[in-house]
Amino acid sequence: MSSAMMRLERTGRGGVLAWIRKRCRRVPLRAVTEESRGRPRLSSWDRAMVALAGAHAAVLVAFPYPPLIAVGLWWNSNTISHNFIHRPFFRRRPLNLAFSAFLSLLLAIPQSIWRQRHLAHHAGVRWRLSVDRQVVVEVALVVALWSIMAALAPVFFFTAYAPAYLAGLGLCWLHGYYEHARDATSYYGRLYNLVFFNDGYHIEHHANPGEHWTRLPRLTAPGNQTSSWPAPFRWLEAAVGPPAFRPRADRRPSLKPVNGETVVDWRAFSLEGLERLVLRSGLLRRFVLGAHRRAMAPLVRRLPAVAHAGIVGGGLFPRTALLLRELAPAARITIIDASRPNLAIARRWLGPDADYLHARYPSDLEGDFDLLVIPLAFAGDRGAIYRAPPAPAVLVHDWIWRRHGVSRVVSTLLLKRLNLIVR
Repeated sequence: MSSAMMRLERTGRGGVLAWIRKRCRRVPLRAVTEESRGRPRLSSWDRAMVALAGAHAAVLVAFPYPPLIAVGLWWNSNTISHNFIHRPFFRRRPLNLAFSAFLSLLLAIPQSIWRQRHLAHHAGVRWRLSVDRQVVVEVALVVALWSIMAALAPVFFFTAYAPAYLAGLGLCWLHGYYEHARDATSYYGRLYNLVFFNDGYHIEHHANPGEHWTRLPRLTAPGNQTSSWPAPFRWLEAAVGPPAFRPRADRRPSLKPVNGETVVDWRAFSLEGLERLVLRSGLLRRFVLGAHRRAMAPLVRRLPAVAHAGIVGGGLFPRTALLLRELAPAARITIIDASRPNLAIARRWLGPDADYLHARYPSDLEGDFDLLVIPLAFAGDRGAIYRAPPAPAVLVHDWIWRRHGVSRVVSTLLLKRLNLIVR
């Protein structure tokens, strides 16, 4: 792989596309438009990409705020950088090398390494790093940038830039994961594809990796697996609405009928799937616990002494119980979950210091609670809980745009807040 990638680098764009076509066994790529020496291909759109990259850099220099750093890294990596990987904007190699170095500095991601890894993904082969002069130069540029920032502005670098950079990488990972969670999946929403330059046409892109993004809508085919959510928000599918993934005919084992239509069951990639992902990572667990502690502590302090707290659906990752044990140490805690395996997981976390009730809220629930906690994944009538609280105090995990009672944002990254309702 390493030697092959080095040979492809020397052969240029045509060799790369031929390699992708051979490895992916796709239909032949369409011929590209006529190129002018030293000028961008398809000038109106590729020049716009170059201009937007410059605008991105200007915005970061003028407003170096963490949200802009994170979102900018995610957006650029999936638009300008991604398109440049597949179709370098310039005919002359020095211009492409210069623009690749500029993107490496802008995103703090060596583009030559990203290109090798991404083309291996399209070829369906294992990526192995091939070190050449371009890789060394771009890595050195990123290291130099970080060293200068750390030396001249250490507070900014360690408290703003570095966390935002990691958050941007996390968004990129989330985006890529849900684009391929059940094989490539497309999304045809107009606004998203306008802002992300037809990134939603993902099946079409995999079938034609060298095709210009403006022509991807012409390559759609009946039966393509599609979603009603763009990739970075696809984890909301099960939480906000019914599954809407229409699979291709060869995906029969994973199908289920819904309202007379055959769709893919995506519950494995819902909020429960994210909970299981958090369970596997100590870093994610610390982040989630810290974010919830900051939101929950001021709300619990507003309550009188809690004698008995019931936590609905708190078995899989009992973060609320762990935090209540810290914030209300005298409270008796009952975990209410309809899943026995989830209760077993909670028991390993909490031990004998909590009660465990195998029940479904509200039909099977019996108990006298001072505080009742409702999870984000609650499948019942959340509005009824707000209108008629079932306990003297109810703590509701909800989406960030749903504010009720006394409210605290848990995390903008998680799109989540906590609402305290007192009757």
